[in-house]
Amino acid sequence: MSAKDKKEGRKIVAENRRARHEYFIEDVVEAGLVLTGTEVKALREGKANIAESYASPEDDAIWLINANIPEYSAGNRENHEPKRKRKLLLHKREIARLAQAVERKGYTLTPLKLYFNARGRAKLELGLGQGKKLHDKRETSKDRDWSRQKQRLLKDLG
Repeated sequence: MSAKDKKEGRKIVAENRRARHEYFIEDVVEAGLVLTGTEVKALREGKANIAESYASPEDDAIWLINANIPEYSAGNRENHEPKRKRKLLLHKREIARLAQAVERKGYTLTPLKLYFNARGRAKLELGLGQGKKLHDKRETSKDRDWSRQKQRLLKDLG
């Protein structure tokens, strides 16, 4: 958990660490989620996976697709379906802007983090980004390795 997350009172449930490796994230938006009771309880247990998920604009709304929130362990027959589509709560202008970017410019909506905010509401950090090519990924990892090596050298010298 980062210092920013601790400062803002976030409790991270799931994080998509590969998203920044796979995409150039240009804009980040915070969205609420429409969840059932057992989904919230399963999230509070810390069980969720957003690694293979994505968001898609459909019918004047944005939907989270393929996010895995496993069934609540103490649930009964009214338990939720683990990989169902979940509606994201955004303002109309944000929905229009994101849908336009996806349709016209070829961007992708990728979930970055799933967390509870300071008020206890489940939120999703959604990134608007373009896919990286193989040479871009190599360059990113090269830059990251060099910055790590620089930090080690500075630490050893100073």
